[in-house]
Amino acid sequence: MLPARGHLFRLSRVGPCLGICALLAFASCKKNEPIDEAKAAGKSTADFPQITADVFKPMDGGIDLSPEEIMGRNTWNLWSGGNEHFWNHVAQDSFGLMDLLKMLDSRKFPRGERFKVLGLVNEPGFRAASKPDEFGLWLDEEAEPEPTGIDRTVYGKPSGVLGFRLFPNPDFNEEARKKWNGDRFMKDPAYYNDNKLIRPYRVGVACGSCHIAPNPSNPPLDWENPRWENLASAIGNQYINEGKVFACNVEKGGFFYEMLLAQPRGTSDTSRIATDHINNPNAINAIFLLAERERIAATEKVAGGTLALPGEKEEMWPVPHILKDGADSVGVAGATIRVYVNIGMFSEYWLTLHNRLIGLTPQKPFEIPYAQKHSVFWRATEERLDNIRKFFERLQPFHLAAAPGGQTYITADASVMTRGKEVFAESCAVCHSSKQPPASIDPRSGEGKAWFHAAVMAPDFLDNNFLSNDKRYPLTKIETNSARAFATNAKAGHVWDNFSSLTYKELSPVDELEFFNPFDETHPIKFKPKEKNVAPGYYRVPSLVSVWSSAPLLHNNTLGKFTGDPSIAGRMDAFNDAIDKLLWPEKRLNKDSIWRTQNECTLHLRKEFVPKPLQRLADKDGYISIGPIPKGVPINLIGNLEPDLGQLVVLQAKIVKALAKIHAMNLSPEEATAELTKAVPELLAANKCPDFVEDKGHYFGTDLPDSDKRALIEYLKTF
Repeated sequence: MLPARGHLFRLSRVGPCLGICALLAFASCKKNEPIDEAKAAGKSTADFPQITADVFKPMDGGIDLSPEEIMGRNTWNLWSGGNEHFWNHVAQDSFGLMDLLKMLDSRKFPRGERFKVLGLVNEPGFRAASKPDEFGLWLDEEAEPEPTGIDRTVYGKPSGVLGFRLFPNPDFNEEARKKWNGDRFMKDPAYYNDNKLIRPYRVGVACGSCHIAPNPSNPPLDWENPRWENLASAIGNQYINEGKVFACNVEKGGFFYEMLLAQPRGTSDTSRIATDHINNPNAINAIFLLAERERIAATEKVAGGTLALPGEKEEMWPVPHILKDGADSVGVAGATIRVYVNIGMFSEYWLTLHNRLIGLTPQKPFEIPYAQKHSVFWRATEERLDNIRKFFERLQPFHLAAAPGGQTYITADASVMTRGKEVFAESCAVCHSSKQPPASIDPRSGEGKAWFHAAVMAPDFLDNNFLSNDKRYPLTKIETNSARAFATNAKAGHVWDNFSSLTYKELSPVDELEFFNPFDETHPIKFKPKEKNVAPGYYRVPSLVSVWSSAPLLHNNTLGKFTGDPSIAGRMDAFNDAIDKLLWPEKRLNKDSIWRTQNECTLHLRKEFVPKPLQRLADKDGYISIGPIPKGVPINLIGNLEPDLGQLVVLQAKIVKALAKIHAMNLSPEEATAELTKAVPELLAANKCPDFVEDKGHYFGTDLPDSDKRALIEYLKTF
């Protein structure tokens, strides 16, 4: 996007300066041989032992785990892989905009409102701070001792928020202590925006930060004060407010504020930092029935650095398709460890391979053999992967009928339930079942439908059924919003090259697509994907396991209302709204689901992030600004831009002229929008994904009679 896609903006009213983008595209990284902090300190993986105590015993329904599964869950919920170095680094060089330590301070977000506002889960056994700590920070206090067995030199100490751990900052020496002021850190922009400010703690982020959430079968009575038995480790937190968590100081008036304001709760844009120039926040996956996924998984061709992963082969099986587009297609170990890199592990190397947040420079692949040689944290994480997989294989669905009062939400009419099963067999099971006919039977044929009818009626059909065939299908069939399917980070030569298979990379691009044109509704946008510009355009079939608990629906959480209520009633309210809109598309927002700027805003970039010759263009506060962008502009018209040099020249001339006129004549929002519309053809031409309607697609079953739809919904509640 232009010129930056990240956490570097603030309010300002300075004239347009789009020409910086052309030079940004040629910025280069200094070559070096980075190593991680652990290797630099002479440590080995033996210095990072796994936790053998079952410290989370009441979680996940209190299931009994083997010693290996216990270590896997402990890793998932506690291990940050040294990424506290990364999060401290970005807190300093984002000028206070990204600051996890400030986010954890209860003066910013009180513990009693943390789940409501941030969607984060308060750790049991803690209470709100009654006084500042030794550094003047108001961090949650331990009311009960943390479960024994956690080595805080390896895993940090608890912050009071699950998934976030506190480590002493090794740079916080006596001089830094003298300069530190906890009150100014929260209140004084001149103080916390100082990129030389040294914080007393570094914050490590575990996978549990985005995956731990209330247990649907045993929800907490008080959302802000759950007990361990009310929590699930890997359901995926559909309540998280990613913008407020990871960019807690973003201010109204900047374009990034508008982008985060539109982002649905419970989603994460994992391609924001290693940017692919597509704004594509996605629902956070629940993890269920991994063993069944592995049973039905396909074989994928693998090559290059990927083969350095434990257990990899050129013909790799089994390979579940992990991400929404099936891009993490190298096996469970590779998909899991990429998550740790994406949240900051071995950032000393990772950040040299792409232009963080800004993009516009060619990416380089994260080479697995290099990480194995130069990162102790990588190797320590590799040693944990098999135990994580074993833990995942134990995770079972959450059933509405087993939840308190859940049975009352399911029909007692046996004839309705029977018809619901029949409709599922006829219309859904070919994609949404891991139990499929023998290879000799075409699942879409009459014989295949007869097989499904018998299978669905069997009493054990839902037992160990992943409710997905785990296959990829093109956008031309699925028709949902294209953003995630066109993400490019896993393409050959890009940052996640080593984490995607040859099979994925060699998929044929989808055919030409038509998108709704918000600027001229009578002329659809014709979009022919260019293989060099976007990924091939496929989505894997999502699982319907525990679908009653996971609304809003679709890959971007845009179908249905967000209730923010993890109770049984709250989840069912969200499910009923979403499933109605899925099966009756006329009830959807449709074109009103387009994410638009709610306020006039401006793009801003700190001068420190551009080449030195361009820094003279900054204002007195140190910002280079582009704007104003009028209210009502589709966010992804700007958020998905990646122009080539020729497009930049034309685009620069048109937009600079339009913005100059808007600014000079003080045009109204309506007049400003009309003026900016003159540049729309060039903006669309430079857009990687001009697909703006968010809640469209998946029209399967929408032509059923209403009675069949209602019967199907009753059956879906039993999943």
